[in-house]
Amino acid sequence: MIKKVSRNEVRKERHERVRTKVVGTSEIPRLCVFRSNTNIYAQIINDEEGITLVSASSLKSGKGLNIEAAKLVGKDIAEKAKKAGIKKVVFDRGGYLYHGRVKALADACRENGLEF
Repeated sequence: MIKKVSRNEVRKERHERVRTKVVGTSEIPRLCVFRSNTNIYAQIINDEEGITLVSASSLKSGKGLNIEAAKLVGKDIAEKAKKAGIKKVVFDRGGYLYHGRVKALADACRENGLEF
């Protein structure tokens, strides 16, 4: 009998494969997205030093699990990045498909001044 592999395990494998190529530096940090069933999270990370420079999530907005919440998180992280002096980032979609909430977050970041 063939054992079914969970979607999350496949996503984690895809994310590990992508992470070998996508690396954030001090000049161009990495914008990492994590999507749970109820919320969406975004971090801007400097991988050389291993520190998170800026973070935002839908926890504080109370919106939860829709595209509007993802847009608010994208706007919030772009504004925080501007204050921190970050203009360019490398986008790491975390192994998720570039669709729905992940795409909405990325588009909101671009609209508010982040380049990637």
